[in-house]
Amino acid sequence: MSARTKKTGRDVEKGYPLNQFIEKLRRLADCLEEGKSFRIQIDGERITVPGVAAVNIEHERGKREEEIEFQIKWPAGK
Repeated sequence: MSARTKKTGRDVEKGYPLNQFIEKLRRLADCLEEGKSFRIQIDGERITVPGVAAVNIEHERGKREEEIEFQIKWPAGK
């Protein structure tokens, strides 16, 4: 995607085998700890998370399941 291409809204959920998930979490943790950007490809799109991104953990509980989301947020275009 070129710098001139306007990004459109997106909401993708991608499952990974446990070993790949663990590998990605370790790389993410290392980058955040060092203040470096983190690069990941999700469903065909390359995404760069800046080292100054905000992080939080969200917990949701429903009647049939519970969910924990590790969220990483940054301003669009960064």
